[in-house]
Amino acid sequence: MKQLSLPSNATLKSAVVDYSFIVVGAFLQALSYMLFLAPFKIVPGGCYGISIVIHYVTKGVFSIFPDGLPMGATALCFNIPLMILAMKKIGLSSGPKTIVTFLLISIFTDTLSYFCGNEPLVENDTFIACFYGGAILGIGVACIFKAQSTSAGTDVLARVIANNSNLKVSNMIILLDSAVVLLGLIVFKDWAVPLYSWFTIFVYGKVVEMFQTENPNRAVFIVSKKTQEIKDLIVGKMGMRGTFLHGRGMYEGKEKEIIFTIAERKDMPRLKDEIKEIDPNAFISTMHASKDSPRPGI
Repeated sequence: MKQLSLPSNATLKSAVVDYSFIVVGAFLQALSYMLFLAPFKIVPGGCYGISIVIHYVTKGVFSIFPDGLPMGATALCFNIPLMILAMKKIGLSSGPKTIVTFLLISIFTDTLSYFCGNEPLVENDTFIACFYGGAILGIGVACIFKAQSTSAGTDVLARVIANNSNLKVSNMIILLDSAVVLLGLIVFKDWAVPLYSWFTIFVYGKVVEMFQTENPNRAVFIVSKKTQEIKDLIVGKMGMRGTFLHGRGMYEGKEKEIIFTIAERKDMPRLKDEIKEIDPNAFISTMHASKDSPRPGI
C-alpha cells in the first residue's frame, strides 16, 4: 500500500508565512479602498476601480442595496474570470492562493463597509487620501506578490504582459490601471477624479516597485544525473519549457546533460524544492534573464 507523504516542516513553515502575507496584504488593500479611496470617488484602476464606480452609480437603484452594490461582492464577479487567466498564464500552483486572496479582499472590503460605512479616515483632504491610499494599496499588493500569489485583478494582466515582454510589473500596473481611470471621468464627469486617481496609481506603482526590484524572470541551469525526472517536473508538472545543453565535466571529463529553462521569480522556490526532492545532489544556478525571444524549447 502506498503511504501518504506528510509535508515537511520547511514546507509547512513556508505555507504559513505565505498565507500570513496574503491575510495582511488582503486587509491592507481593503483598508485602502474603504477608508481612503472610495469615500473620495478615487478610482485606482482594476476590478475595485470599476467596483467603486458601480457602487456609486447603483445608489438607490436596488431596494436591497440602497447605498449601492457592495464593492467587495461586485469585484468578486470580475475576479473569477481573471482567476482563470491567472491559473492558465501564471500557473496552476497559484490557483489556491489566488482564490484565498481575492476572497479575503472581498470579505474584508464589505466587512469594513458594514462597520465604517463610506466615512473616510480623514475628511476634506483628498490629497492625503489618495497619497496614503495608494501607498497602503501598494504595500498590500507587494505582500500578495511576496506570497507568490495574485489578487486576480490588474496585477494578473500586468504580470502576464511583463512575463512576455520583460517589462517591470510596476510599470504595467500603472499603464493598465490608467485606462480604468477614464471610466471614472466619464461617469463622475469631474476632472479631479482622474487627476487624483492617477496620482494614487503612481504612488501605488512606485511602492510596488520598491519591493519588486528584481527582473521577473530567471535563467536556470540544472546539472543532475536525473535529467529525465527533472524534465518531467518542468514540462509536465509546472507547465514550463526548457532545453538540454550538452557539456563535459572539467575534472572527470564525463559527458553531462544540463537543463536550461526560464522561470518566473515567483516559481523559483517551488522549482528548487521539487528538484531537490528528485535529486538532493542536483546543482542549480540562476541569473537574471532578459526574454527578447520565446522560451527555450519552443
